Amino acid sequence: MDSGSCPHRSVLEDGRIRCHKIEGSDQEVSPEICLLCPARDPQCLHFRFSLRKSASSPVTVRWPSGRTEVWDDRPPYVSLLRSACALKKSRVHYPAECFSCPLREHPGLRSWPSVPVPDTPVAGVNNVIPFPGRSVRKDNPPSHLSQRGGAPCP
Repeated sequence: MDSGSCPHRSVLEDGRIRCHKIEGSDQEVSPEICLLCPARDPQCLHFRFSLRKSASSPVTVRWPSGRTEVWDDRPPYVSLLRSACALKKSRVHYPAECFSCPLREHPGLRSWPSVPVPDTPVAGVNNVIPFPGRSVRKDNPPSHLSQRGGAPCP
């Protein structure tokens, strides 16, 4: 799921972008926050979750020389507050657990058409595919094989 197709995101009348899955009063998000959302990976119809938004607190540093700096390097991010599988009725600790689940239902999952297998072999004479510009004879192995003591294939 890319950040533009998240079903939990909406735009308010004043132009703010809001995520309905974030618990608490600060539900405003940016596309950057959505790209790093841990709930966008499983994409399973049974995955239920709520998010917590965390923002770093700026630190004011005052040097003895009188210079003052505000350190606020970390952008806000979201993390899973609670998550569970609705089908198994069990807690999901990490979103990656959904990938190995045999009951996983992806909303866009579809069966791919089978690839037809040709009846005739694709290889050349004696099932050897000739590469243009490279001819190696069995009695004269390439130099890298003779140096290591290896032998060409029979």
